[in-house]
Amino acid sequence: MSYIHTLKRIRERKTNYHKRSSLLLSKKRFITIKVTNQNILTQVIEPSITGDKVITSAHSTNLAKLGWKGSLNSLPACYLTGLLLGKKASFRGIENAILYTGKDAFTERLSSCLKGIIDGGIEIPSSEDSFPSTERISGEHIANYASALKSDSETYNKRFSNIIKNGLNPENYKSHFEEFKEKIMNLEIQNFIKDKNNRIESNGKNKVEAEDNISKEST
Repeated sequence: MSYIHTLKRIRERKTNYHKRSSLLLSKKRFITIKVTNQNILTQVIEPSITGDKVITSAHSTNLAKLGWKGSLNSLPACYLTGLLLGKKASFRGIENAILYTGKDAFTERLSSCLKGIIDGGIEIPSSEDSFPSTERISGEHIANYASALKSDSETYNKRFSNIIKNGLNPENYKSHFEEFKEKIMNLEIQNFIKDKNNRIESNGKNKVEAEDNISKEST
């Protein structure tokens, strides 16, 4: 039996080289979205043969620093993280990009984040039919579930313990989302980036913001 060599990243199901080669040939900036059990990371990346350059990025932990009290990996958080990235990318003069999922499936959370990026001012090929409903993006389903569950105080407090700890009434999830969305839309991105850089310098780190670095391909 003959042995057929395959690249390590194919064996580990980390890279789709057919998509990757098409991406490089397009010479377009692309968006990556990573959703974990706790957080969301989205980036605007410029591809190259030697390594991909991260132009700008947004992490769901940025939301908490801005006053977000909800979950950091829910549909509303995905949208808001995408919205923040869209604002930052627009500030840097980026007008369009394409979504690159690699080996990842196109889930509802990715779709919600993509919707936020587009609403933030970045033109990305997409279909409106692929986006979650406005009610789900705003967290209305979370508020309705909390209302239905409130009669069972033990389960209610267990399910929403982190949100309650942050000082948010789960039934007010939608209104909190709307207020926070408006806050990001009116956010002075220049001051936000400057403040973030100042925090890095004050921590004594001898490096620039991650979005100015050259990163290795992670998809």
